[in-house]
Amino acid sequence: MILSDIAKPHVASGHRFDQGRHWAASIALTFAQRDGATRMVQARHHGPLRVQRPFYPEGRSEACHVYVLHPPGGLVSGDALTISAHVESGAHALLTTPAANKLYKADSQGVAWTQHTRLSVEDGATLEWLPQETIAFDGSKGEQRTQIDLHGSARCLGWEVMALGRPASDLPYISGRIEQHFRLTLDGKPLWLERQPLDPLHPRFAGRWGQGGATVQATLWAVGISDAPAAIEALREALPDNPRWAATVRHGVLLLRYLGNSRNEAWALCEQAWHILRPLWIDRAAHTPRIWLT
Repeated sequence: MILSDIAKPHVASGHRFDQGRHWAASIALTFAQRDGATRMVQARHHGPLRVQRPFYPEGRSEACHVYVLHPPGGLVSGDALTISAHVESGAHALLTTPAANKLYKADSQGVAWTQHTRLSVEDGATLEWLPQETIAFDGSKGEQRTQIDLHGSARCLGWEVMALGRPASDLPYISGRIEQHFRLTLDGKPLWLERQPLDPLHPRFAGRWGQGGATVQATLWAVGISDAPAAIEALREALPDNPRWAATVRHGVLLLRYLGNSRNEAWALCEQAWHILRPLWIDRAAHTPRIWLT
């Protein structure tokens, strides 16, 4: 045996088993208006990220529905996912996922994963970013970054639903660390910047001034609603009256927040809010993607 071989990390199926472990996957989508309909004109991918063919359940001249697929079903140590979507002027895209995203426990080396989402919407375009929920397993370590760049009269609505641990299996999130970054800009001007560390060992995780021990959180955002105060009132009248959610408008961004302990309640709240807001936002009734019903 050669000594130099001993110093080299063992590599199998493209994975290293030391701090250098890295497995990248990316997908870049572009949507454009062609002949009166939104078409997916580009879908470049690397690694295990794909899309199904576009669907037009609302009619050929309406939103282009696309399902973003990650066949492994979750992120493990060393995974690096990048999802990019660009919507050109006049186009309308709705992106979702076929199942919950799972963030698995870090390996024995404590290597983190990363997930970056970059959304760009041109003047006169519309994007709906509606992924199914994310479930963080105990011991998961990683970083999520969501960057949304809007231009002119671009309209965008999206959400993030995060469940920490698996309480039903008596497996709470008691170790690990997930850092979330959100950045939303309009013509380069920041409208909403947020950084949130999810660390069960930090006092804010259990403190009433922070996470308060809640295991599920959700944020829905919307830009481009002509009468945001009226939209807030519509939400307050129609959504369940409980202290686990609140809504506000800041710098033209409508934000709905949930903090509680029920993944199903958080998801139902966001979906119901979408059904309420969509007619006020783009004068179209919400059309539930059929993948959510399977």
